[in-house]
Amino acid sequence: MKNIQIIDGADNATFSIFQVTEEEFKLIFPRPGQDLEIPEAVFKRLGKKRAIELFTAIWERPILKVNVQGLHGTIFYNYYEKRNNLPKSKREIDRPDSEINQAQRDLYRAARGASAKTQNG
Repeated sequence: MKNIQIIDGADNATFSIFQVTEEEFKLIFPRPGQDLEIPEAVFKRLGKKRAIELFTAIWERPILKVNVQGLHGTIFYNYYEKRNNLPKSKREIDRPDSEINQAQRDLYRAARGASAKTQNG
């Protein structure tokens, strides 16, 4: 199981985390290394019926933050108008340098190098 966090504009600001199966994760984040998505893209890819089935199952598997061992993806609700603010690759490690601090730049640069090595064999 993987863990995904939901970021939305709700007043309660819970930013809940849910467990997803490997198959569900791949349906939400289909690109290699992808870990960011907006629900509208999932609905467009899967169709309304399948996307509703997918998310309905996921909402039944919340996990307490204290019990999370790794965060594997983020879904941004109420973010459609800002979707162009996400990296084109929809990978956290591809954020522009101007949006992150130096420590993150160093970390993400190393992660991109490791990711490239993994993808290239």
